[in-house]
Amino acid sequence: MYKKYRNKFTINNKMVLFESFMGRNYSDSPKEIYENMLIDKKFIDYKFVWCFRNPEDKIKIAKLENAILVKYKSADYYKYYCQAKYIVSNSRIDTVIQKKDGQVYIQTWHGTPLKKLGYDIDKGDNALHSKKELCNLYKLDAERYDYLISPSPFCTEKFTSAFNLKENNPNVKIIEIGYPRNDFLVNYTENDVLLIKRKLNINKNKKVILYAPTWRDNQYTNGVGYNFDLPIDFKILKNRLEDDYIFLFRTHYFVADSYDFSEYNGFIYDVSSYDNINDLYVISDILITDYSSVFFDYSILKRPIIFYMYDLKDYQDDLRGFYISLKELPGPIVDNEIDLIDTIKKDFKYDEKYVKFNNKFTPLDDGNASKRAIERCFN
Repeated sequence: MYKKYRNKFTINNKMVLFESFMGRNYSDSPKEIYENMLIDKKFIDYKFVWCFRNPEDKIKIAKLENAILVKYKSADYYKYYCQAKYIVSNSRIDTVIQKKDGQVYIQTWHGTPLKKLGYDIDKGDNALHSKKELCNLYKLDAERYDYLISPSPFCTEKFTSAFNLKENNPNVKIIEIGYPRNDFLVNYTENDVLLIKRKLNINKNKKVILYAPTWRDNQYTNGVGYNFDLPIDFKILKNRLEDDYIFLFRTHYFVADSYDFSEYNGFIYDVSSYDNINDLYVISDILITDYSSVFFDYSILKRPIIFYMYDLKDYQDDLRGFYISLKELPGPIVDNEIDLIDTIKKDFKYDEKYVKFNNKFTPLDDGNASKRAIERCFN
């Protein structure tokens, strides 16, 4: 379909196409850039296109009222990819898309990496791709970049090696401006917190724990997708914590499993399908994660982070290597439920180690990254 439409449609210089997590969400840096363009008079006559796997679920989102919503990998999807002057994505786009002369591809990526990416992975194959196949996917995407947004000197260095940019795309403009997706974490208000809690029907008098683990390369079922074997006995957590805490559970978007938490009603909330994780960050008092990059963004809030790394040896030695020393992490590492509960209850202090972490990994996240992205990429 794409080849059929490619020569049929000309580029519309006032059309911007957005895609987040391969059409799964209305979220992340594409969302923040889009919403800033909506209120910028320079773009008042622009057409905005959003690609979703289930566009019918997004119709009621107020900010998308005047956008064109298309189904991911449908005929319209490819038609608009042939017409859009600007393409904004936070993940790899369809490999069949051959960028036309004059089109501009802005890759925002979706987080500061702890785990090694692309060409930097040295632990072998995963459930879906060999290392050679994975590198080829990164190559195909990187060759099309015009702009790559970076939140820090650290990320600039790692993106350059992970995408092998010196060979695959030496002309890409890496713009080190902070992450647009993190603007909300600086600019949110207490009223935002109240509205989000009300939307999720969360008790505003209890503390909120967000548990956001990542996916495992070796936990995969053919025809279904990636699995995640629950590593916590939630009965123990409920017995020890339910008087004072609420537990938000959010899996990685690759994970296909669904979970039945009905017996933990009022304590555990499954928020895996909630579009915008930033909302979950600002209402949470504590983050629990493992190897997910979520903690880099959450650290902007200067709140406690606990690393529940129950499978650290296997993950580090057999699945993925890390870009940073675990000694740099801005919180304690635990490997069992009892220590996890005890750590949750400990007093928290924003110490020098945490300050040093923020200075290295989130130095540019000041709430204005979206505006800088627009100024740099849409001239």
